[in-house]
Amino acid sequence: MSQENLYNEEARKKLKDMVDDIDFAMMETGLGQRPTHIIPMSTKKVDEDGKIWFLSNDNSEHNKNIHNDGYLQLIYSNPNEMEFLTIYGTAEISKDQNVLNELYSKADDTWFDGVEDPKLSAIRVTPKSAHYWDSQAGKFITLFKIGMGAISGNKQDVGREGDLHLNSEV
Repeated sequence: MSQENLYNEEARKKLKDMVDDIDFAMMETGLGQRPTHIIPMSTKKVDEDGKIWFLSNDNSEHNKNIHNDGYLQLIYSNPNEMEFLTIYGTAEISKDQNVLNELYSKADDTWFDGVEDPKLSAIRVTPKSAHYWDSQAGKFITLFKIGMGAISGNKQDVGREGDLHLNSEV
């Protein structure tokens, strides 16, 4: 696997592309406690600054953890395409109705009583660090290359990995 660190706009584009492609993340909160709290979450959007947005129940355990300590980990995984992304960052809870209106869709009625539900909140994650693994060719070609490498003894390039530096401060 080759190393390819990405910076600024290129890093934000890679993060957005992977998050949009994978959609569901495992959100880990309560990082300072044992055990931590982990829950699957569907990503609503990645904004132009690389911030990742989710909808959540304001009474949930992860919202309580975010109120106590805003640090969290997001783990995106698409084993069928051999794409993986881990993000460490900070989260903030928003009850801004304009934000909720923008993020809410009919599918969210499964968990909420409409966009006016008083339990509805948004979570905005600001990535502090991110790392990706991407096969570039999908699962079957990657597995084929691994097999060829095992047979021939030659190293195969099975993809890229690297850090995503989303701004000049990272």
